[in-house]
Amino acid sequence: MTVEYRIISIGALSHHRLWGEGGSVRTAHATTTLVSDGDRRILVDPSLPAVALAARFNERTGKTLADVTDVFCTTLRPVHRRSIDALPHAAWWASEAELDAYTRRLEEIAQTADRLGDDSESVAAELALVRRFRPAPETFAPQIHFYPLTGPSPGSAGLLLTPATQTVLIAGDAALTREHVQAGQIWQGCADTAAAMEAFTDMLEVADVIVCGHDNLMMLGRKWL
Repeated sequence: MTVEYRIISIGALSHHRLWGEGGSVRTAHATTTLVSDGDRRILVDPSLPAVALAARFNERTGKTLADVTDVFCTTLRPVHRRSIDALPHAAWWASEAELDAYTRRLEEIAQTADRLGDDSESVAAELALVRRFRPAPETFAPQIHFYPLTGPSPGSAGLLLTPATQTVLIAGDAALTREHVQAGQIWQGCADTAAAMEAFTDMLEVADVIVCGHDNLMMLGRKWL
């Protein structure tokens, strides 16, 4: 068996600074990708609303969301997991560092809400959802590998696919759009700018193909095979 991947939905930014946009002009959503190896089907960043995602998934694969076995989120930012509740049957994965950081933040918010007497139900629901995730393994299958890309968020990460002819990196917010990669720029909202720039540089050395976090896939100086 060889690993296969397919873009389910091409993402978009709420505003694209490199297009000269200074404020939100559209609804942001992340690029959603299906990675398949035999009977294992990993959906990366289920970002569209559930109804739209189900329709797009069928259009792109001929299958339904019930056929997804795993979900991997490159970050726990809500826009990257907007429709994860539509996949309760699948195993949910994210990096351990991302899970730890996000859980700590939510626990701090919950404690503050309790002290102030604020409604903490939404925080508790978010915390319960995040606790359903498992720390991602180093390898999902022989050609599907967890790949740390720390910087955009405390534990952001991607999937490195290693079929025989290409190295493919599903990069999440480490590669925001084609224009960002071509300009050598990282996301302005990064949690750690220095780490994000290091991850960006490493990504350019490793990948033949990059699946951007809010754009289509792109080649890095090589011909399609």
